[in-house]
Amino acid sequence: MTIHWCGTGLSAIPGLRRLIEAGHEVTVWNRTLDKAKDAVGDLTQRIEMFDIDTLGAVLQPGDVVVSMLPGDWHVPLASLCVDHKAHFVSSSYIAPEMRSLDGAARDAGCVLVNEVGLDPGIDHLMAHWLVADYRTSKAYDPTNAISFLSYCGGVPKHPNLFRYKFSWSPLGVLKALRSPSVSIRDFSELRVARPWDALSSYAAPLPVPETFEVYPNRDSLPFMAEYGFDPNWPVRDFVRGTLRLNGWAEAWGDIFSEIETLSGEEDETRLREMSDALWAEHAYGDDDPDRVIMCVDLKAERAGLPVYHKTYVLDGWGDARGTAMARLVSHPVSFAVEAVLNRQIKPGVHAAPSDPALVNAWLHEIEHLTQHMMVVDRLA
Repeated sequence: MTIHWCGTGLSAIPGLRRLIEAGHEVTVWNRTLDKAKDAVGDLTQRIEMFDIDTLGAVLQPGDVVVSMLPGDWHVPLASLCVDHKAHFVSSSYIAPEMRSLDGAARDAGCVLVNEVGLDPGIDHLMAHWLVADYRTSKAYDPTNAISFLSYCGGVPKHPNLFRYKFSWSPLGVLKALRSPSVSIRDFSELRVARPWDALSSYAAPLPVPETFEVYPNRDSLPFMAEYGFDPNWPVRDFVRGTLRLNGWAEAWGDIFSEIETLSGEEDETRLREMSDALWAEHAYGDDDPDRVIMCVDLKAERAGLPVYHKTYVLDGWGDARGTAMARLVSHPVSFAVEAVLNRQIKPGVHAAPSDPALVNAWLHEIEHLTQHMMVVDRLA
């Protein structure tokens, strides 16, 4: 069985190198051959120019296709895998078009795994661990009020005045700032048109306690079922969101003001102009270490008093191994590839696994990729 790894962008390399160094049969596909050779040419000569038809001509049943390409490629590649009875892995969110392949994938015996990067990915694993831990704790009671918070952010390790730096084109960040979100706050749905309309503060239980600016993103509500919440649990708060350094909102105030004036497709040109300017002014340099912080928090209350409260905390930064973002996105992808090859994930469309054996094994490996990762009992 061959692993066909498509895309050698900044966040793809550590996991790709891990699979090659482990002795797996890997063919690397990229739209720019020189870029791929620079990334892994010291390990393999199996590097091909990416073309979906060329890939389809050599794809065999049981092979695994990894898409680290832009999101538009995920569904076409997953469909190709179903047609050839192969498997598929990506780190991206499951789009409706991907979800629609579930029945065909099951019929063909194909595993289509998504959401196995950093966020989404590691956050899912931490959430599954916390929910399982709570369910088996003495504090568990189906009438407890539940609060769940999950925040993740990539920031510069050494803060700058802009309170942020870019690893790749800022266009995706700018577009995300125009996206509405849905979450639960104080037992009610909170619908927000722009992230800065729901900005709040979060105190992370790091070795040196630190406070961040946070905001909800996307639609959090479907993840209650994904994480195994009982439909009858009273849910006080449920938020999946983004974490930024303190002072971020103030530093980005002019950007927010301009984004609020953009509404139609004709404004795409202006977004690209803004993206180019931000990239020129605030991209990571070769000697700028990045930092990734993730906090996944589960609290249960009875009669207004907390009876269970734990936070899974991750804090990692760039070092001699490369950037923290690249490690924490691509290594879980490589774990998913191996799980598929080992038949540890059933056919169909899936997000990061909830199986306790995989959750615990992957979290153990991820711990070695960070400088700090642990479960904090907030009631201890």
